[in-house]
Amino acid sequence: MTIHSSGLPHRWRALGIAGLLAALAACGGDPAGHGPAAQAPDAAPARVSLIPQPARIEPAQGRFVLTAATPLLAEGEQARTVAAQFAALLAKGRGLAPELAADGAGGEGAIRFAIDPARATGAESYRLDVSPQGVDVVAGDAAGLFYGAMTLLQLATLDDADTVALPALRIEDAPRFGWRGFMLDPARHFWSVEQVKQVIDAMALHKLNTLHWHLTDDQGWRIEIKQYPKLTEIGGCRIPAGDGGIDPASGQPRPYCGFYTQDQVREVVAYAAARHISIVPEFDVPGHATAAIAAYPELGTLDTPLVPSSEWGVFPNLFNTEEATFRFLENVIAEMVPLFPGPYFHIGGDEAVKDQWEASARVQQRMRELGAKDEMAMQSLLVARLEKFLAGHGKRLIGWDEILEGPLPAQATVMSWRGGEGALKAAREGHDVVMAPSGDLYLDYLQTSSPQEPPGRPATITLQQVYDFEPVPAELEAERQGHILGLQANLWTEHTRTFERLQHHMFPRLAAVAETGWTPAARKDYRDFLQRLPAQLRRYQRWGIGYALTPFQVDAVARDERATGTATVTLSNPLDYEVRYTTDGGEPQADSALYSAPLPVTLPATVRAAAFFEGRPLAPARDYAYDAASLRVRSDEQLATCPAAGDLLLRLEDDGPADGERAIFNLTIFYPCWLWSEADLDGVASIKVRAGTIPYYFQLAHDEPHRRFEPARSAHGELDILADGCEGERIASVPLPAAPEADGFVELTAALPQGLSGRQDLCLRFTGDTRPRTWVLDRATLQLR
Repeated sequence: MTIHSSGLPHRWRALGIAGLLAALAACGGDPAGHGPAAQAPDAAPARVSLIPQPARIEPAQGRFVLTAATPLLAEGEQARTVAAQFAALLAKGRGLAPELAADGAGGEGAIRFAIDPARATGAESYRLDVSPQGVDVVAGDAAGLFYGAMTLLQLATLDDADTVALPALRIEDAPRFGWRGFMLDPARHFWSVEQVKQVIDAMALHKLNTLHWHLTDDQGWRIEIKQYPKLTEIGGCRIPAGDGGIDPASGQPRPYCGFYTQDQVREVVAYAAARHISIVPEFDVPGHATAAIAAYPELGTLDTPLVPSSEWGVFPNLFNTEEATFRFLENVIAEMVPLFPGPYFHIGGDEAVKDQWEASARVQQRMRELGAKDEMAMQSLLVARLEKFLAGHGKRLIGWDEILEGPLPAQATVMSWRGGEGALKAAREGHDVVMAPSGDLYLDYLQTSSPQEPPGRPATITLQQVYDFEPVPAELEAERQGHILGLQANLWTEHTRTFERLQHHMFPRLAAVAETGWTPAARKDYRDFLQRLPAQLRRYQRWGIGYALTPFQVDAVARDERATGTATVTLSNPLDYEVRYTTDGGEPQADSALYSAPLPVTLPATVRAAAFFEGRPLAPARDYAYDAASLRVRSDEQLATCPAAGDLLLRLEDDGPADGERAIFNLTIFYPCWLWSEADLDGVASIKVRAGTIPYYFQLAHDEPHRRFEPARSAHGELDILADGCEGERIASVPLPAAPEADGFVELTAALPQGLSGRQDLCLRFTGDTRPRTWVLDRATLQLR
């Protein structure tokens, strides 16, 4: 398919994809820089909306007015570096450019940065004092001083007032966890050096300190290895599925390529280190190896040639167990280790389906030679060997929790992604643990049920779910809790084709991750977090961070009452901010009607609604227009998932056009059906369905048997309509064509039996296994007699 669906969501507004250091300068402060710091000792303390919430805040009386003339004082190279970073960020975010004073300068009305180990309360801790006379930021190390500067920067952006006034207060602060991480995946969709730097900038502003860089996978090898140039020459390119992999000008295959040179890696690592972020590289073994084996076939288990995959999922391709392959792994690691000065090196270890090892006589012989009783023991031997190799290079091995399925070296660290059981097992065995459960901290999962969400993975992980996650399992014994190093949010990018979408998935949920990683558990409060979040959104706008609008917009559901020519409209905001609306087409304002109960409207009707906080809209208003005809139409986003389909709902993008915006469809790949709940069938003669096809690009490994489809009864399958839900009686059926029309779609009309009436649950289901394509539903329309 190459054209857009009529049900395509509008372009969600980007709030800037330029990096922090290229953000649009906002007005604020005294642009001329005149006058000393003003004092207002009688001013009442304002709300201090900081994220993450500091460990301790003591409000005081008065304020400190920051201007371009405010001197910045710092002694020593590290303190002067932090002061300069603060000045640069303030200039980009508020249009103020205070200058760093010469060594030894003093006087009131200044901001002083100091490193004093004697006053430290722990690694990364700081103290911030603001009074009408000046500001002091003191820490025991450079990281703590930097975090104090980030808090000061937030204080300078509490509001949009022309005057930058810092409330008088004292903050004593330190992080709860030492590992506060985010994982970026360039293997599926590649991110440029500048985009990676923008991610690092945003992490630093949230006091996150670990970037996990997932550099290798089935779909792409993303780091230069000089000893093995084919890893990037061949493994660094794939042909996208369908129309997306065809050059529209020539009709020839168009590769999707990208990798980081070693010089670029050094550049990114240094950039992160300057912001006190350690980068943990990942070289995934023995699975997720298709791109590497495509480059060097002798590394694989089969004789079948491979190419870097354009599909998503779990692949069977593993590195083989030959000594030469083990030396290859060590040689690659040996080139990577000097590029990353941090203490950890990630070796993956996840989703290594052992079918190829089980079927290979050579692997089985090799297992006997090495004394491995089964395939998992073979993987454990590999992990142990790499752990020893890494230790010899001064690194600690970390891997996904599957490495626990066999004997694990004592010094190995476990990243627990499959829930809490792996974390409990690892900690009880004495291993350090990083919590990254897929059900709470995977940011490529959808964050709201809005039809405006971009493509994403199954189910929904809301902002509150992320915020409420507790890294230390309640069942873990007190003496083992110290093994929980912290937490990490992961963002896999199979369905994240643009940097705009990457930021949409990250923010504001990464702010919730940051608060869990930094703030003492007793200080966390989700409702208070929501009170502080609007100020953070304004900072995002200043800093050029393109956060998601969907949590801050208003969703609407209308129930038609056809007999009376009316409808009832239910409005909601995913975060429960107040909703205000108009029905006359006007823009909602702070004094517009406050939504409190479903609205009865006479058709035709237009409802325009926005979410507000303290009199200000949080996102652009959304319009909902209803008439009798539109209420007989449902898009795929408005239809429910059939219970028989399970919970693997994917929000998938069309395969074309090759460039630009594409249609998006909700689909359950395990059972292609949709449910129209309580469809009003009075007077309905037929149902018309607009459908199309997209490539079926999924590898399901051992989950493949769980995929269901009803057998086709004709050459290409059918569109079946069932009454009373997806287990009900088939009441209509239309044969499917061999392919859609030239525009990528086909309209199918199924006549319904006479005598249907009232409200019924209609199931719309495609039959037959149509791979390598799969049918998707764009919209359904009830047609009257």
